[in-house]
Amino acid sequence: MAAVLVCSSPLIGHVTPMLAVAAGLVERGHDVRFLTGKRYKDRVADTGATFVQLPSEADFDDSNLDGAFPGRVGLKGPKGIRFDIKEIFMRPGKAQYEAIQAALSERPADAVLAESLFMGAALLLAGRKSAYPAVINCGIVPLSLASRDTAPYGLGIQPSAGHAGRLRNRALKTFTEKVVFGPVQKYADEVALEVRGTPFPTFFMDWPRAADRIAQFTVAEFEYPRTDLPSTVHFVGPVSQSGTQATESAASAAVPEWWGDLDAGRPTVHVTQGTVANRDFGDLVRPTIDGLADDDVLVVVSTGGRPVEDLAGPLPENVRVASYLPYDELLSKTDVLVTNGGYGGVQFALRHGVPLVVAGQTEDKPEVCARVAWSGAGINLRTNRAKPAAVAKAVRRVLSNGSYREASTRIGRAIQASRGVDELADLVESISATNNPLFGRPE
Repeated sequence: MAAVLVCSSPLIGHVTPMLAVAAGLVERGHDVRFLTGKRYKDRVADTGATFVQLPSEADFDDSNLDGAFPGRVGLKGPKGIRFDIKEIFMRPGKAQYEAIQAALSERPADAVLAESLFMGAALLLAGRKSAYPAVINCGIVPLSLASRDTAPYGLGIQPSAGHAGRLRNRALKTFTEKVVFGPVQKYADEVALEVRGTPFPTFFMDWPRAADRIAQFTVAEFEYPRTDLPSTVHFVGPVSQSGTQATESAASAAVPEWWGDLDAGRPTVHVTQGTVANRDFGDLVRPTIDGLADDDVLVVVSTGGRPVEDLAGPLPENVRVASYLPYDELLSKTDVLVTNGGYGGVQFALRHGVPLVVAGQTEDKPEVCARVAWSGAGINLRTNRAKPAAVAKAVRRVLSNGSYREASTRIGRAIQASRGVDELADLVESISATNNPLFGRPE
């Protein structure tokens, strides 16, 4: 049995996949503690893990980020991104690091498992003067490692082959690190110097490179190829492969009374903005409804937990709506998924061989959407607020061109063959078998 400390920033999009990690490790018989915000205490307990609360300096209510971080209101583009990285993720790093150290002092662990924006784990790796457990980065977002073969993470730019592509990548890397995120890197170095006496170990987005293992929650077929990929990277497959990713509401969703309409012969187009970025249905749901109002398709809408009444305005005859839907059953009947590009949701659709139309430009979504287009599994609208005509045009193209479904099916086969959290558990057990039981690594 391994002793594991799972760490997550207190944001639902980060906590949810890490809950699947915790549940999977508990099922394998491991001693799991979960360090995160107090809002998620009960959900952690449901996995069978022991809840460890982040200190107040690192905790906040993610249901109202503008209230918790009023300085972000009105910021857009690079300014907004810099603010979020510095204030939401980087500033709590010191308190996160101290919480990790306190948890390890109370009870040693074989491994610390942290999602990619839990900066306390990055600070753990910033100095090697004292022993610490093995650190496994859990890739809940697309692989962010810098590479000569890819543009810097966050730009949503697909790879470009050959010498010219590498020159482009090098120039973009310099501009991004020195200009766009230079102030954030400077702050990261200040925090690391205060905590560990050394600068941040890498460019802040590249810290997983210093981890002992990277468990990337996807398959190689849905990630850009890199000739300089570290051997520490393991493509384990999505967390949904563990069978613990679905939310309770989605897992227990009742079949709506209109469910039989899915078998009436019209192509089914499912549209959703997920359960987080669904405050304004005008971003994608409403444009899809309006754009396809006169098409011979059935538009199926999931409001992601919000009341269906929140979908304002008249609904055309070809629209069906529910708050939650049983996704395994729905996707087996879906011809196109229109979504804002959440990493887990996109891969769940790919698992079922469903081609996509994606439109998302916040958080990790530009990178997810870029990979959808690069892989051939769908069309990237490259916007955060789609226009009805653009959605309709893309959906019609996907429906009429079988190459999108072929690519999605190819990736889906790889996902179905992957093991997700079970393969991560294999990594943990391998580390546990060789580690010093006190802290996992000698000084």
